[in-house]
Amino acid sequence: MKTETNGDIDLMFYSKRHTWFDLRRLVKAKAQTFPAPITAYLCGVFITSRTGVGVVFGHLHRKANGFFEDGHLIRTSDVMSVQKEGKFWVMTTKNSRYVIATFQRAHGRASLREFLRLSNGQHHLSPHQLQ
Repeated sequence: MKTETNGDIDLMFYSKRHTWFDLRRLVKAKAQTFPAPITAYLCGVFITSRTGVGVVFGHLHRKANGFFEDGHLIRTSDVMSVQKEGKFWVMTTKNSRYVIATFQRAHGRASLREFLRLSNGQHHLSPHQLQ
């Protein structure tokens, strides 16, 4: 495992799946100011079943046991909205805000367009408990 520091982000390389483009976008996203607090920064994002999936960096609630550790895969809770803020898309869930640094190559942006088309102001969230 290799560690590099660039600005205020400590990047842990668990594999070679992150491109220099991903890493540059993470640094730029971290440098941008946002109007509301940011929970984490995500790479390789796609939206499916109203949840965001991606690789997490800089999560506010990172745990000592590795929960929300940089470079790990994350699945968010239900996405309420996705809006462009400056140069980046920000995905808002019930209690969190995630900056999308990069989308998944194959269908990340297409999943965003589909989410925006389907949600269009309608929010039918997943139930907290199934019967």
